[in-house]
This record gives sequence, structure tokens and C-alpha cells, in this order.
Amino acid sequence: MSTPLVTLFLIFFAISLVVSGNALCIDYYAKTCPDAELAVTEVVKKAIANDNTVPAALLRLHFHDCFIRVLSPFSLSPSVPLTGSAEGCSFLLLQGCDASVLLKSRGSDKAEKDGPPNESLHAFYVIDHAKKAVEEMCPGVVSCADILALAARDSVALSGGPTWEVPKGRKDGRVSRANETNQLPAPTFNFTQLKQSFSQRGLSTKDLVVLSGGHTLGFAHCSSFQNRIHDFDTESDVDPTLDPSFAARLQEICPAQNRVKSAGSAMDSTSTAFDNTYYKMLLQGQGLFSSDEALLTHPKTAGFVSQFASSQEEFFQAFVKSIIRMGSIEGGEEVRKNCRAIN
Repeated sequence: MSTPLVTLFLIFFAISLVVSGNALCIDYYAKTCPDAELAVTEVVKKAIANDNTVPAALLRLHFHDCFIRVLSPFSLSPSVPLTGSAEGCSFLLLQGCDASVLLKSRGSDKAEKDGPPNESLHAFYVIDHAKKAVEEMCPGVVSCADILALAARDSVALSGGPTWEVPKGRKDGRVSRANETNQLPAPTFNFTQLKQSFSQRGLSTKDLVVLSGGHTLGFAHCSSFQNRIHDFDTESDVDPTLDPSFAARLQEICPAQNRVKSAGSAMDSTSTAFDNTYYKMLLQGQGLFSSDEALLTHPKTAGFVSQFASSQEEFFQAFVKSIIRMGSIEGGEEVRKNCRAIN
């Protein structure tokens, strides 16, 4: 096959991968499993009543699931013209929101859930219970990826945040590798690194600020922000952008030689309520992560932080749009009977 024909073949192959992706829609299960959403909501509601850390856990599971991607060897970037050599093309075949974060490791094949950034993930049992409830009504119909997206929505809504119609139709993936969790944005990332991570997934700078607002829920272990409160740099032990009294409190909780694995801090002062307190605290020098503070180092993102700190309603409206956009990164291929294992 000549070089131009090879190039054309690779182009059409890559395009077919995109076109064959699963189309998401609101009423995907309207005929096949109309009560699926209600079943998921009831399970999530019961879990939250027993454990107020569940909302943060489920929202984080959804985010960590969606942000893992797989590179296709036959690839085409939207920025690459449809002519010339196929060498160097960089189209990303997204693994995305495919419930691969739920899969258990098999022997020496370590799954995403056992990757270093995911070691503190929990509340997997909530998805297991929701899957069981849905399977009893509609066997083999509703994907684990959709259940996870619905559970994340319910977690936000039941914590006082906005609700939204979740587009459905995701399929579950068969690939889950612990070493690919290094693609997740780290709490130590600066603005440039954050922007690159989000843009690679088709998400904007505004999406970056909005989805960071999910930090309004939950708890962070000392290791996530230790770099800001001990040996920050050659001139200062503490990150000078931190409020001094806030930094002192964090140092008490997390001493330099901390040996208490469970030690840490709530993400904001209302850590079980989905609200805009995260942004207000960030403007007061009370953001936990370097990646939180990074949002204030660029005029555009700093403007969004101020906007959402001033208006919870605007934050809620933006959050709905951004999480739906993030939840559309998908590329699975089956509906698993067991969310924790490949069929």
C-alpha cells in the first residue's frame, strides 16, 4: 500500500473510532430500565445517612474514573491536517468515564484503584449496592459507568448542591492499569500543568476552576499539602501565600515527621455541604493544595474564583455544565454484570 493510501487508511480508521463512540442521551434507559435512577438515588441516600464522607468519595471516584485515558497507536489529532504523513499523529482514544476505576486488581496486574493517587478512594460498596439493585430490575442493561455518574450527581444534590439530568449510555471498559493513574492532576500541580491536563481532555480553563470547586466536599491527608507547610523553599518553611494562622493550624495537625496516616484536614469549613465556601477560603489564603492556590496565579482563573466566591448560584450553574462535559469523556465497550470484574 502506498504512503498516501496508508495515510488515508489511518485517517479513516481514527475517524471511525470517534464516530463509533457511544452517544449519550438523557432518556437512554427510558424503555429498558425506567426506574434505574430512582434505585441508584435510594442507595446513595441510605449510604449518606450512615456515613457523611460518602458524597465526597463518590464525586472523587467519578472524577478519577473520567480522567484516565489510553493512547491509540493509530491516531489522529484534531489539530493535524488530513494530508501528509501519518507519522507523529496524536489523536487520543479516550478511556474516560468507563468505570475502570472500580475494577479490582488481578494478581500482579494492578488496577487503577490500587495506583498511588487512588489508594484513599473509598465507598466502592455504594456502587456495588446500586448495581445489585438495578440488576434485580433490569439484568445486563445499565452500565457501571452510568451508575457512577448518577451516584456522583446524587452525592452533590443530597449535599445541598445543584441537581441535573445525567446523559446516559456509557459503556464499561475492560482496561484498568495502576500505572496510568499518573495521568491524574496532582495536588502539587501548577497552573500550566493543570491547564494542560484539562485541555488534553477537551476541558477548558473555566472547567478547571469549576471542577476544582468539587473540593468543597471532603478531606485531605497531610501528604497532599505537606509541601506547603514544611520546607517550602530555601527562603521559607511555609508557603507565603497561605494565611499564617491557617498554616499554623495545619502544622499542628501535620507535623514534619507525621506518622499518623489518617491525619489531615477538611477541604473547607463546610466539608459535608456542597457550596461555594471553597472559593471564599481560597481568596483568604486558606486553600489546601498547591493546585488550589495555582488558580489564583493566572488572571483568567483568578477572575472565576472571585466570581464563584461572590455567587453560589453562578458556581452551581457552571458546575452542572462542566461536570456534564467531563462525564462525556467515554469509551467503554460492554455492560459489566459485576462492577468490580470484567465479564
